[in-house]
Amino acid sequence: MAKLSGSERKHLRGVAHSYKPLVQIGKEGLSDNVLAAIDTAIEAHELIKVKMTADRDERERLVPHIEERVNCECVGTVGRVAILYRQNPEPEKRKIAFQGA
Repeated sequence: MAKLSGSERKHLRGVAHSYKPLVQIGKEGLSDNVLAAIDTAIEAHELIKVKMTADRDERERLVPHIEERVNCECVGTVGRVAILYRQNPEPEKRKIAFQGA
């Protein structure tokens, strides 16, 4: 997956502004079931929010782990919420278009 530019990240954060978190990582942590739920949600929507109840240090460790395991990119975090993006590999199924693309 190609790295997103700063303007693409900003665009995605704007798009995600009105979204509600689709997946929540609770006190049980990042289990295989949670990773599967994130993967399924991102497959269907391309851009999702994930709510994490862990403390700040743990959240900072969770995000790179999610990015690696689910093959997505975090475009931003706001408090306990991470905004994750993975472009659909099939161009006709993509839901999000970038300006100039």
